[in-house]
Amino acid sequence: MGNKISWFRNSFGEEELKKLGESVAQEHISLGPVTAELEAQFAKELNIPYAVAVPSGSVALLISLIACGISPEDEVIMPNRSWIATANAPIILGAKAVLVDVQEDLPLIDASQIREKITPKTKAIIPVHLNGRSSDMEAINKIAKEHSLFVIEDACQAMFSKNSSGFLGTQSDMGCYSLGVTKLISTGQGGMIVTRNKELYEKLKLIRNNGTPDHFIPEYTTVGLNFKFTDMLASIGLVHLSQLKERLKHVNKVYEKYAEALKEMPYLKMIPVNVKQGEVPIYVEVLCEKRDELISFLASEGIETRPFLPNLEMAPYIESGYFPNSKIFEEQGLFLPSGPSQPLENVDKVIEALKQFGREL
Repeated sequence: MGNKISWFRNSFGEEELKKLGESVAQEHISLGPVTAELEAQFAKELNIPYAVAVPSGSVALLISLIACGISPEDEVIMPNRSWIATANAPIILGAKAVLVDVQEDLPLIDASQIREKITPKTKAIIPVHLNGRSSDMEAINKIAKEHSLFVIEDACQAMFSKNSSGFLGTQSDMGCYSLGVTKLISTGQGGMIVTRNKELYEKLKLIRNNGTPDHFIPEYTTVGLNFKFTDMLASIGLVHLSQLKERLKHVNKVYEKYAEALKEMPYLKMIPVNVKQGEVPIYVEVLCEKRDELISFLASEGIETRPFLPNLEMAPYIESGYFPNSKIFEEQGLFLPSGPSQPLENVDKVIEALKQFGREL
């Protein structure tokens, strides 16, 4: 059968080891100058003044909500389709996650349904840019302005992805990114928050450092915890960031290969990403009515896939509702092997296996 094809490939090698070794040799271990360099370069690439590195995308969401003053009994609106961290962040603070269904053809929040979910307790909206796809930020920001709400973009799957207004994650009060291993730029674990608001930036830095501006001569100013990033992880991030153009080019090639081949496979429906506009397809996602059969078949061919995650409504601690569009994505969605380091020959093998499955239907 040969080597197994994993559902996502990222690379960490000699260049990362060299940069990491340099940081260790200079005793740059915890939060320090290497992290500051990563933050500065990340912000520069996104053309935004402020970036704050944190341990994960999940923590990025949590800290952003703390900076907005989210407290018990507040409500935060978000799409039903997202990773559970989007909902857990406000819930940990005692707030309520209020779910909105996604669009019929895309797993993005249906902005037309947001107004009906707003109450006097609503404090923020978290649009989620799944797989580099842009939520309707113009409509969302308009609604937020009308009701004096914060907007925090969950761009954990949309690093360096664009719409007509610019980079996703930079079009609101704050944007949150993940540097996890299944992302475009990775430090293994990690996250980044960006903002144009200096006051929010200063709050984020305080919260990251137990609510104090100086760890050695502490002044207790606000609530916070140890949410610090490390220079060792930042070393890896700097290497990946230097490879940004190549990584973007490769994930687009992977997407284009699948997109062309899947035109001849009517049993699969590709969930589109607007690559021409600048959206970045970090994953390749399809809908398949026979998803479980397809997963089993591909596994027998040594090909790993991932079904879509459950809707947020499936968490027993989140209030449910009626979300017909979300249900389709939950039941039929599938990730095909992809990633910035996925060999194109692997993609060719997956395509051949998909063709074989189609012939046997």
